[in-house]
Amino acid sequence: MGRAEVGTPKYIANQMKAKGLQRLRWYCQVCEKQCRDENGFRCHTQSESHVRQMLIVGENPQKKIKEFSDQFRRDFVSLLKSSHGEKKINVNKFYQEYISDRNHVHMNSTRWVSLTEFAKFLSESGVCKIEADPDREGSLMIAYVDNSPEAMKRRDAARKRDKDESEDFEYEQKLLQQQVKKAKKQSADSDESKSSGEEPKELQREGAAPIKLALNFAKKPIAKPIARPKPIKLR
Repeated sequence: MGRAEVGTPKYIANQMKAKGLQRLRWYCQVCEKQCRDENGFRCHTQSESHVRQMLIVGENPQKKIKEFSDQFRRDFVSLLKSSHGEKKINVNKFYQEYISDRNHVHMNSTRWVSLTEFAKFLSESGVCKIEADPDREGSLMIAYVDNSPEAMKRRDAARKRDKDESEDFEYEQKLLQQQVKKAKKQSADSDESKSSGEEPKELQREGAAPIKLALNFAKKPIAKPIARPKPIKLR
């Protein structure tokens, strides 16, 4: 039975069925062909084209595995850089994003046995950094490390800014503590001066004798008026 012609209903139906993520075990990396079920994959492995490709790979299998490994690493890191940058993401979640492309290189055709082993390889190479996922036990978080000169300048500027802000905060805290100590010392000196000072005394008199006031109402002599000089007449 031949393939359906482009534009026919059967061709469109086959394309719709092929959309989305398929089973990894039914994908032939050598032929770059995705099968929809086990029967289709078995038929493909018995086809003449597949046998011919496997004979070519069998001549130097290590070379082919290295090519697949290098391509997988490049595509994985490139997608991580372009889609998430230096933000952290769960490595399993990101791998689902990576394999959503049907034309990608599968991990089962590379030299890495598991995704965890591949993530550790990227961390040891300095390409990415990994850490334990606090939300998922036994899972890892991965983040791309940008080592370009521009990124290094941005990180240096950010570290310098954080250092300046930290120094300013420490200086403000030190100044505030000095002001608090000064205010406490002034308050203590004021309390000490009040406690050591003499309290105002009330007016007290000895004995019970009444108080006498001496008032002098003597008449003062009336001052004589000053005589005015007589006017001099001129002839």
